[in-house]
Amino acid sequence: MDATQIQILLERNLPNADVYIEGDDGVHFQALVVSDEFEGKSLIKQHRIVYAALEGKIESQEVHAFGLKTMTKVQYLNAQ
Repeated sequence: MDATQIQILLERNLPNADVYIEGDDGVHFQALVVSDEFEGKSLIKQHRIVYAALEGKIESQEVHAFGLKTMTKVQYLNAQ
C-alpha cells in the first residue's frame, strides 16, 4: 500500500473530505483529513470515521504506522 492508494481510499469513502497523505516507504504514513463531517464529534469519533474509511487496512497490517490528524474545514482555515 502506498500514500496514493490510501488517499484514494479515504477520498472515496469520505467524499467531502480534503485528504493529505505523506509517507513513501510503504508502511509509515502521516495523514491530515479535513472534513465538515467531524463537526461536533470528539477526536476519538473523528478518528473512528477515518479508520472505518480505511476498510481494515490498519488492522490487517497493510499499513504499519499511521499518524492521523483530523480537523473541520473551519479549524483548518483558522490554522493557516
